[in-house]
Amino acid sequence: MKEADSSAIPLQGKPQGPRRIEMLRHFKSLSRNKLLYLMILPGFVYFVVFKYFPMGGLIISFQDYQPYLGIQGSPWVGFKHFVRLFTEPTFAMLLRNTLILFALELAIFFPIPIILALMLNEVRHKMFRNSIQTMVYIPHFMSWVIIVSITYVFLNVDGGVVNEIIAAFGGSKISFLTSTEWLRPMYIMQIIWKEAGWSTIIYLAAITVVDPQLYEAAEMDGASRLRKIWHVTLPAIRPVIITLLILKIGNTLELGFEHMYLLLNSLNREIGEIFDTYIFTAGLKNGQLSFSTTVGLFKGVVGLILVILANRLAKKFGEDGVY
Repeated sequence: MKEADSSAIPLQGKPQGPRRIEMLRHFKSLSRNKLLYLMILPGFVYFVVFKYFPMGGLIISFQDYQPYLGIQGSPWVGFKHFVRLFTEPTFAMLLRNTLILFALELAIFFPIPIILALMLNEVRHKMFRNSIQTMVYIPHFMSWVIIVSITYVFLNVDGGVVNEIIAAFGGSKISFLTSTEWLRPMYIMQIIWKEAGWSTIIYLAAITVVDPQLYEAAEMDGASRLRKIWHVTLPAIRPVIITLLILKIGNTLELGFEHMYLLLNSLNREIGEIFDTYIFTAGLKNGQLSFSTTVGLFKGVVGLILVILANRLAKKFGEDGVY
């Protein structure tokens, strides 16, 4: 009798009942979808190693970091570098230049992939559509060095194609590459050229899942192509547009270093210097690692706050948001 009672006692540490069933269900799900998890493993490792793990180094923004002393040996200075960042005269210039470029990018570049995706979706000739898609995708695979170099060949004052055409018609050559008036338009046009085609992929994928019966119903009601785009396609892909818009807002101060750095020179730096290039020139180039980390932390915090606010605003208007 005692042996029967002792065998009925559950072993310590082993999950029993519903908990064990739930664990078995999760294990079977992992085993069944192991190839999918294996596929996302490289991306997961990338974000852990290059995005989350380096966050521990943000502590040096509160230190006067010296490489030979290390993080533990470097003296603690509190908010010294933050005070310097916000009180320097260059801060207003950096903030103004960054916000203006972001506003131009949001107003001009962001709608173009949507329009391009809608136009490609209306093309019925498959070979022609694939050819157009290939042409607009190719610039994405070029580096910014190549894009800016091609621009230099076309817009250079001495022998540039565009200036030679202007001179041939009796006009005066324009110094596009050093002009403060042409820097921002040139910056936006290069982004459109390089990234507009690639950005259409997400919108085209969203359009493919639209229920064809909605188009049939709209056609029976006498809707034209433009009406079907406005009343069927755009509302169907609106969640995707809102999600990408929220993520775009999170990158307000993150315009990218390489592109603008290649366009900068001593004549246009006043309107072209942004936070990304300032981190390199004033921080890393001069060995001010703590200060450059402070600028990066400031950008990250601002981006996080903007994503949270934009997500809440989207939910307030009935959208799903990003989380």
